[in-house]
Amino acid sequence: MSVVVIGSINVDIVTYSARMPAPGESMKGETYAMVLGGKGCNQATAAARLGAPTRLIGRIGADAFGDFVRERLASRGIDARSVTTDPVAATGIAVIPIVASGQNSIIVIPGANDTLTEDVLDESALRGARVLLSQIETPLETSLKAAARVRAGGGLYVLDPAPVPDAPIDSNAWKLADITTPNEVETLKITGIDPVDLPSARAAAERLRAFGVGTAVVKLGARGVYALGDGIDLHLPPFPVTVVDTVAAGDSFNGGLAVALAEGVGLQRAIHFASACGALACTRKGSSDSVPTRAEAEAMFGTL
Repeated sequence: MSVVVIGSINVDIVTYSARMPAPGESMKGETYAMVLGGKGCNQATAAARLGAPTRLIGRIGADAFGDFVRERLASRGIDARSVTTDPVAATGIAVIPIVASGQNSIIVIPGANDTLTEDVLDESALRGARVLLSQIETPLETSLKAAARVRAGGGLYVLDPAPVPDAPIDSNAWKLADITTPNEVETLKITGIDPVDLPSARAAAERLRAFGVGTAVVKLGARGVYALGDGIDLHLPPFPVTVVDTVAAGDSFNGGLAVALAEGVGLQRAIHFASACGALACTRKGSSDSVPTRAEAEAMFGTL
């Protein structure tokens, strides 16, 4: 299996309106959608849509939302044999209001995602994985067990440290991570350094490296991407696109990065390809529905 993603699976209820309501205000919105989401599911969708054999390890509930999830996973080319059902907890949901500028906020009710514990981990899914992607919307200790297994087999571990917990992230996570990919907000919370320009982005990346990370890839939004690691010190400006919706842009970036690395592409080129994938996701509405195809990514970036 080229890419394995362990992480969250949610049903996203996305609303669109001109602005956010003020506290206590009721206001009329424009439209809404119910789509498959969760950082784990979004990243698996991105990897599969970009052409990599992809398995998802996750947890859903025995409810109507769980049925919704399984129907849509089957249509996306994702190997969902390692998605298990919790008999008690509900399927996770996220409520995502999006305003006219394209910015969003997200409220997540994790539900069954919190029951993805080591005792239900399908370790057989990890055999032969070239790249493992994980986030922190499911128990981190389960992801770290999976990461140790994949690295022992010669694969790479990419940690998306989102959402950043209030307590410090387990130091083993940084030592296991070949690559970590925080955005600006996550970088500030983890390192205490706000990456507002290239010098501060470099300082934050150096701090992440000091934690034990192999390569720190700091996503800077409208300022592009900064990466620092052994043999790489790189700033890539953003691809010029018209932003419609930033939901899943980071997940598309991570999916693109995993696919490129699984195909043996060098790190600098892999980050550049990932940036194209993230930029394309900003040009359309939706979470996992917004991730680009391989043809779209290569039309912007070129052939891997």
